[in-house]
Amino acid sequence: MMVTIYDIAKQAGCSAMTVSRVINNTGRISDETRQRVLDIMKEMNYVPNAMARSLVKQESRILSLLITDITNPFYTSLARGAEDAARELGYRLLLANSDEELAKEKEYIDTVLSARVDGVLFAPAGDASLPNLKRLRKQNLPFVLIDREVPGIECDMVLGDSKEGAKRLTSHLIEQGHARIALLGGSRGVSTARARQAGYEETLQLSGLPYREEYVAESHYRAGEIARHVKRLMALPEPPTALFAANNFLALGAIRALRDQGLRVPEDVAVVCFDELEAGFVLDPFMTVAAQPAYDFGVLGIRLLVDRIQGKAAEDWRRVVLPPTVHLRRSSGGT
Repeated sequence: MMVTIYDIAKQAGCSAMTVSRVINNTGRISDETRQRVLDIMKEMNYVPNAMARSLVKQESRILSLLITDITNPFYTSLARGAEDAARELGYRLLLANSDEELAKEKEYIDTVLSARVDGVLFAPAGDASLPNLKRLRKQNLPFVLIDREVPGIECDMVLGDSKEGAKRLTSHLIEQGHARIALLGGSRGVSTARARQAGYEETLQLSGLPYREEYVAESHYRAGEIARHVKRLMALPEPPTALFAANNFLALGAIRALRDQGLRVPEDVAVVCFDELEAGFVLDPFMTVAAQPAYDFGVLGIRLLVDRIQGKAAEDWRRVVLPPTVHLRRSSGGT
């Protein structure tokens, strides 16, 4: 059975209150009594009840990281940064994955509220996440948004410069001589997808190229759907010679679909995308990317969150925007 403070007190010949004071480092206790209690706790492998302590102290020292897809290398690296920062600041981190599903996201919001975590680092599924964020605000639970913002909520945020990265990738394709550039984007109900499309459109306009609606596809992150979009694009009377994918998952799906049609990258179709790929692709660099500092997203997000929890943050909400770094590689024919 689980060892309790009453078991420790009986063995140490003191009251349960004395054991509680040793655990929480409160009250006046002699050094001899404190050491005796600590020795018995160690001998009996006692693990303090974190939930009970959180009720007393009104803090759990636990944070939640709610992201949309842990299989995406961007979020994998972000989660590592968040965990490292949390541990450095004396917190533990619970990971939850919404799979871009609002219902699943709501379930995790229920969980973090009932678990009495101290705060949430949150990558929302999209604009429709607003009710979930309002629930956190109503419960006075601190949160910081990462990667995506949601219209209608003011809070601390760590974001990437999606529009600038999209402009630089599109400009690179134009410099390579491409005039027919397709955009394989994410849902327009997500702030990053809108920003990346805006950068794409603006760059075409500044370069004197027409924006063609038939060259734009709004895709969810499912392989079959990506393949259908690519098939439609390549069946156009004037098919695109280059493809800008809004993230790495879409890019990989597009390359598979192009190869299934007997098309080569970059010889037949150049491809660029947002976010770095997993380690195997980086060791043999192929994809031209606008790489975001994913690890830094996690570190900065946790630091902003802990500042807010501990009352160290300024009254005004903070908005940190991290610029991407463009790596030119073989997929765009630029190297």
